[in-house]
Amino acid sequence: MESHNPLEPHATLAVWEGDRLVVHDSTQGVANARKALARKLGIAPEKIRVVSPYVGGGFGCKGSAWSHVVLAAMAARQVRRPVRLALERTQMFGPVGYRPRTQQRIELGADGDGKLLAIKHDVVSPTSTFEDWSESSALLTRMLYACPNVGTTHRLVKLNLGTPTFQRAPGESTGSFALETALDELAHEARLDPLELRLRNYADSEPQSGKKFSAKALRECYAQAAQRFGWAQRNAQPRALRDGAVLVGQGMATATYPANRQPAQALVRLQADGSVLVQCATQDIGTGTYTIIAQVAADALGVNIERIKVEIGDSNLPEAPVSGGSMTAASVTPAVQEAAKQVRAKLVAMAIADPASPLHGLDAGAVDSSAGWLQARDDAGKREPHGAILARAGGAPVEACGESKLADETKKQYSMHSFGAVFAEVGVDEALGQARVRRVVATYDVGRVLNAKTARSQLIGGIVWGIGMALHEHTLVDPHSGRVANANLAQYHVPVNADIPDIDVTFVEGSDDIFNPVGARGIGEIGITGVAAAIGNAIFHATGRRLRDLPFTVEQLLGA
Repeated sequence: MESHNPLEPHATLAVWEGDRLVVHDSTQGVANARKALARKLGIAPEKIRVVSPYVGGGFGCKGSAWSHVVLAAMAARQVRRPVRLALERTQMFGPVGYRPRTQQRIELGADGDGKLLAIKHDVVSPTSTFEDWSESSALLTRMLYACPNVGTTHRLVKLNLGTPTFQRAPGESTGSFALETALDELAHEARLDPLELRLRNYADSEPQSGKKFSAKALRECYAQAAQRFGWAQRNAQPRALRDGAVLVGQGMATATYPANRQPAQALVRLQADGSVLVQCATQDIGTGTYTIIAQVAADALGVNIERIKVEIGDSNLPEAPVSGGSMTAASVTPAVQEAAKQVRAKLVAMAIADPASPLHGLDAGAVDSSAGWLQARDDAGKREPHGAILARAGGAPVEACGESKLADETKKQYSMHSFGAVFAEVGVDEALGQARVRRVVATYDVGRVLNAKTARSQLIGGIVWGIGMALHEHTLVDPHSGRVANANLAQYHVPVNADIPDIDVTFVEGSDDIFNPVGARGIGEIGITGVAAAIGNAIFHATGRRLRDLPFTVEQLLGA
């Protein structure tokens, strides 16, 4: 069991203005929070405004409107004054969800060449006594490797605990640990290189449905990451590598996460001074949403990014989905792109219809837009700034609202996922029962990378959390009271700088144009998947002992 611990805990400020409610909340979904408040309070959504310009860290726990949000609004209405409610750190362990403990049983059957013939993956996870919530850890088992016979089950056990919730890569993070550990065991028993085993079972289409993948470059991920890691020089024999008294092991695993999208809207407005306003009811949870929205708008409209102003985090703006399921960029940027293209088309139409414009009479397809200017494609002398076109038309802004959604036909025809390869080197001091990650090398296929710096940061963050999952994080529940016994950061351990080695992250170049017009898939969650398994597989390579319980504790490493 793991608990969310963003640096900023949940915080809500509720203010009633007559019969209208304004809520400032640390939320991953301003639109969803408004709908939830409307249901709970019995008022129209139009009378509620939820504001969250900066979230302060959100990894799933801030995707729902928990009880404290509604309580703040109720209290503010009762006392007729603004009410601010901020959770203490100890309250992050319980009333706002957690990653549930899972018990997973996985069985693999293969022929003499290592080709998978059957996989059985059974998952049991807890939920509360009043609500069902399932950790779908076996979903990736149905699609990741070519296998003719796959059976999976998910079962729930009702316990006197709070309801679990989404926590970075729910299902895939825990499921990949079981599947990728089992594959490593199979490779060892079959005397195959773990990477070779995965290549022999590479799936060119989704095994369960037979659908083609919208795009897949996992082979390239394996090759690039293995080359940078130096996997070919690895001595396959466990306990063969040492650094003084420390045993050194090297392990690898596959990373994957679904490519998700939901309907989204965005408004783009070109002002008379040539500046651009972009509005969308999405939110920035620390991933760089402001930046990529500005980039996409600037590219589609043909203006300098410095001229773009982005307004998000307000439920009064055009609606967008929750920032979860790695879907924000994939959902929102196509809507921004569409709105910007519409504005550009309107501007071009104004110019070619205006006798005073040097572009008058040209065909719309012969006009380009760049750096805030319209210009004839074949005559550099025929050009004028956007602002001049608007000024002659009276100075009124030009705007458009773009919409984006995934077509049902595309869902029926294609399986859409991101992929990656993770290689880890771990040092194990058997005398102290201590394991330390020495380096991680990973390569990802995530479609078009909109911003290399923010994308790399997201994936590094996911890998860091994977290290925490493998070696540190463990929520301890008192079996008598059901209370969390280590509800603080002194006893609930998370990785710190000293725990994190060099992390080498790269991308396979590509664009998933079937998935969306921008070609980008979400990347917030794939970074954690496969990491715990790669570390566990490296520990086996170092020590010859297989560990199956997370986190890998001193007791396990000492063989107790």
